[in-house]
Amino acid sequence: MSTPALPPRLRGPLTFLTLLAAALLLLPHLLEPFRLNQLAQYLCYAIVALGIALAWGRGGMLTLGHGVYFGLGAYAMAMHLTLAAAAADPLSPGHLPQFMVWSGLSELPWFWRPMAHPAIAITAALAVPTAVAALLGWSVFRQRVRGAYFAILNQALAAAFVILLIGQQHLTGGSNGLTDFPVFAGHSLYTPTAQYTLYALTVLTLAATYLLFRHITLSRYGQLLIAIRDGEDRVRYLGYNPTWIKTLAYALSATAAGAAGALFVPIMGIISPSLIGVIPSIMLVLAVAIGGRYSLAGAATGAVLMNAAQTTFAETFSGGWTYLQGALFVIVIALAPQGLAGLTRQATHALTRNRTRPPAPDPTPPQETTTRSHP
Repeated sequence: MSTPALPPRLRGPLTFLTLLAAALLLLPHLLEPFRLNQLAQYLCYAIVALGIALAWGRGGMLTLGHGVYFGLGAYAMAMHLTLAAAAADPLSPGHLPQFMVWSGLSELPWFWRPMAHPAIAITAALAVPTAVAALLGWSVFRQRVRGAYFAILNQALAAAFVILLIGQQHLTGGSNGLTDFPVFAGHSLYTPTAQYTLYALTVLTLAATYLLFRHITLSRYGQLLIAIRDGEDRVRYLGYNPTWIKTLAYALSATAAGAAGALFVPIMGIISPSLIGVIPSIMLVLAVAIGGRYSLAGAATGAVLMNAAQTTFAETFSGGWTYLQGALFVIVIALAPQGLAGLTRQATHALTRNRTRPPAPDPTPPQETTTRSHP
């Protein structure tokens, strides 16, 4: 009995989930701890890429400021880890972080105090980016701001957020950011077990985010989101309100970015304005464009590949990666507007057509059979 073939729409997701399972089970035994830690960072960016693919690829909302939501989640977790480090330091006066002592503060600011509890910090890492994105999206989409104006507004938000962080040195650590996170919930973050746990948690979060967003894109809501992307006014005339539909997708993408930021901090060991500003936000969009903004798996793969290539080329040709990255973006936009996922899809379709095509008829005419007549 022959095994029935998988439907084409399930092949890509199953391949992606299989790769994630292999990454979870095999790579920790094959990679050095340093490289495994780098891979975990790339996977954090892949989670952000899933959110951008939902907002941009499905909803048509070009967001150039997702570093803000990534940073809000990261700073919420970093504040908790900083307080945990100060509490474990016997030389810290009043359990204040060192940068606050150097800035002349004598007591903890009010909005830092709830972050001493890990549950509140994790909740804030998810809720604050979601709330900010929902408020911004609702106020912007109801005014029918879209396209390039929405992209510029996002970029301005990222620039303003970085200026705020740098200007409030005594509250945020300024341009140095927050760093040195030795413990979480009483456990050291420097042990191999802790590093593997963070890596596994990142892989599982990526898989859960992918499955959730895929379910959303295949639902009726996902079809409405695509319809708004292709013709917002027509959807409005049909009686739907695009404001709430776009706001929900934008808020969900911010939630994914906040979760990625919260995971990134204990893995990387630092968060600073240089990691969440305008340029990092554009880099995230660039990774999604290279991977394929219409495909969730393609966007996540693009984020991993681009960051891995950046590390590889930076170690070999320091300073030349920027030019290569720009050239790569131009090539992808000019030759493959649907990214690597689009190229893969076209190659798969071409192979399928060749396999199912009936054999060509023999061009040689049939030879006439001569019959010998008998007298």
